[in-house]
Amino acid sequence: MKHDSVFVFSNEQLSYRFSDSHPFNHLRLQLTYDLLNELQAIKPGQILPPRMATEEEIALIHDEAFIEAVKSAGKGQLNEAVAANYGLGTDDTPIFPHMHEAASLLVGGTLTAVDAVMEGRANHALHLGGGLHHGFKGKASGFCIYNDSSIAIEYMKKKYGARVLYVDTDAHHGDGVQWAFYDDPDVCTLSIHETGRYLFPGTGQVHEKGSGNGYGFSINVPVDAFTEDESFLEVYKSAFREVTAFFKPDVIITQNGADAHHFDPLTHLCSTIQTFKEIPKLAHELAHNYCEGRWIAVGGGGYDIWRVVPRAWSYIWLTMTGQVDSLPPTIPENWIRKWASQAEEELPYLWEDQHIVPKIPRKQEITEKNHKTLEKALYHIRNEMKR
Repeated sequence: MKHDSVFVFSNEQLSYRFSDSHPFNHLRLQLTYDLLNELQAIKPGQILPPRMATEEEIALIHDEAFIEAVKSAGKGQLNEAVAANYGLGTDDTPIFPHMHEAASLLVGGTLTAVDAVMEGRANHALHLGGGLHHGFKGKASGFCIYNDSSIAIEYMKKKYGARVLYVDTDAHHGDGVQWAFYDDPDVCTLSIHETGRYLFPGTGQVHEKGSGNGYGFSINVPVDAFTEDESFLEVYKSAFREVTAFFKPDVIITQNGADAHHFDPLTHLCSTIQTFKEIPKLAHELAHNYCEGRWIAVGGGGYDIWRVVPRAWSYIWLTMTGQVDSLPPTIPENWIRKWASQAEEELPYLWEDQHIVPKIPRKQEITEKNHKTLEKALYHIRNEMKR
């Protein structure tokens, strides 16, 4: 039976957890899933359990030596100096027991979503446990061990012969995915993110356009700190539409970090929930216009896990399934009651933010900067890219 959309989820995915105090906390998966359940927005037949990715699948992107290092680290068998060479045991990416298995399950979740869409069992698939876009071929980075999106893209190329458009709206630049396909003309990466002048990983400048046969297929739109909804969304919509029209992908995969919100503790952008409501609408539209509906969405960053992430990520599923316009005005009371005692912040009552908290009064100046950045980023689409 074909579903319009499938939701890849298992409580076992919460095992990807560095420590109780680490900002990357996959409890947000459970929070989002529970919120959608309270809305009665997910049917049992739409839920797919993630599978474990094989080592051969992980090796589509990652070095075998790195995979072995991750396995050894998770067993407590990797010394500190060797671990550091692989980006393991750092403040960002600490070692935890069974980390290979936990990371492999997240990769397998994204591959589960890919197969559901590419085999025609669903038009759209959502896997919020994925989106770990900082992982490199031989090194963990920025909370990311294995780079599930890169693996999924290479998997789609090899298994399905797909031409893939990857769109990343995390506040942090999607560096690991960009560099994995920097010379590949069959993969186009579009990243809209806070400028690296202020934020990890410091890359994602307009001049990073790809190399060799892939020149022109890497597109970056760094926006200034303190950017608000209007400017962020204009940049996103303009870039996404123009890139999709040019590249004409077979499938779209979107990375949906929720850390551009003004509450996020690790970034400097000033979006409200309105941005996260609008982001999936355009992905849905363009997937149907260009890809016969083939759209895979993954999660990503988002470190205000109580007030922001569940609402932001719920909008992706509600958009995929055509339920976003029938939302009640308030968050279900049962969900608030269930999680209020654990929440570090007061849980939201309304779906929309009740007010905007501007961080600086220079909105017009920032908007003008972002327009200039967008024009530079799109210049090579109009004038330099080759088919």
